[in-house]
This record gives sequence, structure tokens and C-alpha cells, in this order.
Amino acid sequence: MSHDLYLSSVPVFRQMLLALSAVLAKGEAHAEARNVKPEVLLQARLAIDMLPLVRQVQVACDFANSVSARLAGIEVRTYEDNEQSLAELKDRIAKTVDFLDGLTAAQFDGSESMEIVLRPGTPKEKRLAGRAYLLSYGLPQFFFHVTTAYNVLRHVGVDIGKKDFMGTY
Repeated sequence: MSHDLYLSSVPVFRQMLLALSAVLAKGEAHAEARNVKPEVLLQARLAIDMLPLVRQVQVACDFANSVSARLAGIEVRTYEDNEQSLAELKDRIAKTVDFLDGLTAAQFDGSESMEIVLRPGTPKEKRLAGRAYLLSYGLPQFFFHVTTAYNVLRHVGVDIGKKDFMGTY
């Protein structure tokens, strides 16, 4: 059922993005209380070969946006990836949530069997049915970046826990 794909994606993306925004707000407060420039947090990372916090949040938003758009059969919106503050990252999350709020379950009709082509025309091209695209690719990618963003902030000492990660459900 297509509505299953809607229910397995849009509300989940929305919940986790709102929780991520709240975690970023706690990161802002943490930086302010310790006289650390919030911009320093944007470049924080868990390991030298990992993306910094700013990219983790951007990519999480990109997955919520692109997976939902493809399954709804609409054009994927793109962003410039030019956020330079935690407030701008929270704005990006808000824009993504607004986009998700505009989607309906009916737009996902037939999406479970629609073909999604990743990296078209490249040696890494992969074709997936909509259900596999969401469950085996889109959601795991999204959760990886949300979790990593949370872990970066936890690693630098922001007082957050599982309730913060989960948000309101």
C-alpha cells in the first residue's frame, strides 16, 4: 500500500527533523554558556574523515526532502548548502518540515513499485522499487546523518539524551 510508504516516511522524517532542530538549539545554548562561538560547532566532527555537523544536518534534510519528493512523484528541491550558523541550519530544517507538511498520502499512490534510479548514467547506477528505495536506502541514510549530528553534539558536551534524539512521538 502506498499509504504505508507515506506513513513510514513523512511522519518519521518530520519527527526526527524537529528533534534535530531542538538538539541544535541545545547546542546553541551550550556554546553560549561556555563562550564558544556557535560556528565552531558547525565544523565539529567525530572523526577526521567524517563530515562536520553542518553537512550532517544538510544531508539529513536532503534525504528527507529527496526521498519524499521522489516517492510523491514530484521534483526534488535543491538547496545551496550555504548555512553558516546553527540558526540557519534550524531554518533549513523548518523549510524541509514545511515541505513535508505539504505532502499527502494520496501522492504516494503507486510509489511502492515505482522505479527509482540512483546515480543515473554512472557506473554506480542502481535501480530500486519505491519500497526498497525507502526502506533499504532512504531511511537508513537519513538516520545515519541525524544520528551522527546528534552524536557530534553529544561528543562536544551538549547535555542531550535519548529523549532529545527521539523528540515527540
